[in-house]
Amino acid sequence: MERRFAGKVALVTGAGTGIGQATAVRLASEGALVGVNRKPDLDAGETLSLIKAAGGEAFDMPADMRDPKAVKAMVAEVAKRGGRLDYVVSNAAINPDLTWEDTSIEAFDDLYQTNVRGAWVVCTEGARQMIAEGHGGAIVMVSSISAHVGAPTQVAYCGTKGAVSMLGKALGAVLGKHGIRVNVVEPGAVATPMSAGLLRAPDALKYYRERIALGRIGAPSELAASIAFLLSDDASYVTSATLLVDAGFIVNAEL
Repeated sequence: MERRFAGKVALVTGAGTGIGQATAVRLASEGALVGVNRKPDLDAGETLSLIKAAGGEAFDMPADMRDPKAVKAMVAEVAKRGGRLDYVVSNAAINPDLTWEDTSIEAFDDLYQTNVRGAWVVCTEGARQMIAEGHGGAIVMVSSISAHVGAPTQVAYCGTKGAVSMLGKALGAVLGKHGIRVNVVEPGAVATPMSAGLLRAPDALKYYRERIALGRIGAPSELAASIAFLLSDDASYVTSATLLVDAGFIVNAEL
């Protein structure tokens, strides 16, 4: 595989499973040294093993996205261990199966502290590090089609993803002068541990397959490829952009 990221250092949050894991493996396989973030109570062993098998290099970087001090320390540690910081992929998120009636204030706060404030802190701290190093960089924020369409058990989650999509656009507008590009990917139905419960339900699976233009659920590796593109020099003139990676779900859902 082409080593587009040789000599670069990346931080990928929520990289223990799913899209984050696939992205960490993809970047490492193309030459980046990757800081693999995961919640302190989870295990990064599988991701690190996959990266090693792909011929890449990485290190474990536990931190809870709800803890701003821990996130700031993580960014500094990645730059220290790697000697620099070139890329941030803000992917960590939670998506509890909650109707609006069942969404407590505590659950709402947990969603926003993880999905929005955590994303804000890691991206802004990453940007500050890149500015201090003086070489520019690239950030990708992982949002969702839920930034555009609602779901009965994802009402508060939809709000967090709408926020993430707009934060990415706005950050791109202000960080361009520092040579930092910020873009957003909005995945559709992708087979990850977070979506497993939903996609196991026959009615839900039928719903998605009928509305996805390509007729199938996506793989995390397909999202990783899109994220890698946006980080790479192949996207050197792309910032504040939002890339729908949903296989045509949105357009069919609106018909």
